Amino acid sequence: MKSNFPSPANQNRNHKATMNPGKALELPTILIADDDQTLLHTLATSLRKRGFNPITADTIGKATTLQQQHCPASAVVDLKIGSESGLRLISLLRNVNPDIEIIVLTGYASIATAVSAIKLGAKDYLCKPVDTLQILSALNISQQPHEPGPVIPETRMPVYQLEWEYLQKVLLEHNGNISAAARSLGMHRRTLQRKLNKRSGSR
Repeated sequence: MKSNFPSPANQNRNHKATMNPGKALELPTILIADDDQTLLHTLATSLRKRGFNPITADTIGKATTLQQQHCPASAVVDLKIGSESGLRLISLLRNVNPDIEIIVLTGYASIATAVSAIKLGAKDYLCKPVDTLQILSALNISQQPHEPGPVIPETRMPVYQLEWEYLQKVLLEHNGNISAAARSLGMHRRTLQRKLNKRSGSR
């Protein structure tokens, strides 16, 4: 059995497979990028039960490697992956495949980062808590009505992580130039570098 899936640009999001005897069914692949192992496992399990092939990455490097290997048509990207920004991953994924549809997840709805994500090519920006069906709906993937699946919980963002989001926004506005961003923020370059390198404690 083999699925007939159009290219991402013209893809019919109903994802109906065409049966061909002797051929294996190719499941729609969705990349999930997040450093929260519980979230990765929960969302991947839910998507697998719905007939998708989830591939998971807990670093930006792993995510880009998986994209090269599997060519996913869709991706779910957390705004913060370890000490790195998910906004950077959006650009990397779209450089390889401009048609990839990306949903950004965050524990805090920031207008600035939402605008930045959409400008970089993300399809939508969802604030936790969300469930699997909300993610699929944002990707325009239709599913038969049934249980929405496990809810990805809201995580209240501490002050230092809100600061990190703002610093990422300013850095993005200066095309990744740390010196220019530091001047704009009125702080020493080393101070900005140290703040950017800090990992968030709890998500």
